[in-house]
Amino acid sequence: MTNQPSLSQGREYLAIPGPSVMPDAVLQAMHRPSPNIYDGELIEMMPALTRDLKRVARTQHNVAIYIANGHGTWEAALSNVIAPGETVLAPASGRFTHGWAEMAEGIGAKVEMIDFGMSSPWDLDRIADALRADSNHEIKAVLAVHVDTSTSIRNDIPALRTLLDDLNHPALLMADCIASLGSDRFEMDAWGVDITVTACQKGLMTPPGVGFVFFNDKAQAKRAKMPRVSQYWDWQPRANPELFYQYFNGTAPTHHLYGLRAALDLIHAEGIEAVWARHERLAKAIWAACKIWTQGGALHFNVTDPTNRSHAVTALRLTEGRGTPLRNYTEKQLGLTLGIGLGMEDWDGCFRLGHMGHVNAQMVMAMLGSVETAMAALDIPRGHGALEAAATALAA
Repeated sequence: MTNQPSLSQGREYLAIPGPSVMPDAVLQAMHRPSPNIYDGELIEMMPALTRDLKRVARTQHNVAIYIANGHGTWEAALSNVIAPGETVLAPASGRFTHGWAEMAEGIGAKVEMIDFGMSSPWDLDRIADALRADSNHEIKAVLAVHVDTSTSIRNDIPALRTLLDDLNHPALLMADCIASLGSDRFEMDAWGVDITVTACQKGLMTPPGVGFVFFNDKAQAKRAKMPRVSQYWDWQPRANPELFYQYFNGTAPTHHLYGLRAALDLIHAEGIEAVWARHERLAKAIWAACKIWTQGGALHFNVTDPTNRSHAVTALRLTEGRGTPLRNYTEKQLGLTLGIGLGMEDWDGCFRLGHMGHVNAQMVMAMLGSVETAMAALDIPRGHGALEAAATALAA
């Protein structure tokens, strides 16, 4: 292989599950001098920008913007509604529920964890048992990760809402949609979600650095009863500012706002329903190819049931630790960067395909062709006809 010329020259393709591919329109919108933060277009664009953010989350309620990544919005959401000593329930189907739970412990909350492993979605019966046992309603919130990026599991948020309602349990339903918003169907109000956290670098197609917390009246009522919320994390002035700087508790993330404005324009021009449908079709094409590859016995889906898979990321496993060599080959030889096996015990055997945000059919076919090339170069057993299966799925 060392005597072969590298085929990686040209535009690289970052096919990790976030940060996602950034549209040229977003990058061009950000390529400008710093604007005035006291008067003019930046101030004037904020009301429409917040309205359009809420359109993507499918909510009529509130949104607070933070100069933060997804971890920051985890803490922001918790800080507004969970006091030290209060309990949260964390049903985990991947690394990121554990991360959110650790954040809760960091602010003094008690965490009741239900771990479903790294390949299974929630078992609602087990969650129901935990809620029934909480007869005194000590559990104040359920930390529900919609799509866990580490495992590619998509959990059933509406079913969890129905469960809470059927048990008449008052816990807040808090949804992490960092990996799903703008890719997988998510409807905050229709699904009865009280708090939604997300960030800009995945389905919202904007470079990392800005996060969002959406919250409804029930969540705001809990916020009003909090003994203390730090001035920086407090969502009230951010969601209902009297002055421009209160949106951000200080200097605005100016260039991110211009990029986000361009990204929201792209989403709404396509239409959010069409965005969801595009991601579903692309995901099914990827799964069709991977299903053929599994016939060789070396490749396996992390999530066996397609109904439990995200439309934004696909986690895969290779026997004999072949995941890391495959990723190294695609990146160094072909210019394609795949996701690592984040949080997996068999790290070297795992890899992830990111297909979220600014992605189309020819990009997916190029990604699949590159993976096929790497499998051939590394002599990884596989079924044949994967690209034809993906093409058939796209053409259907």
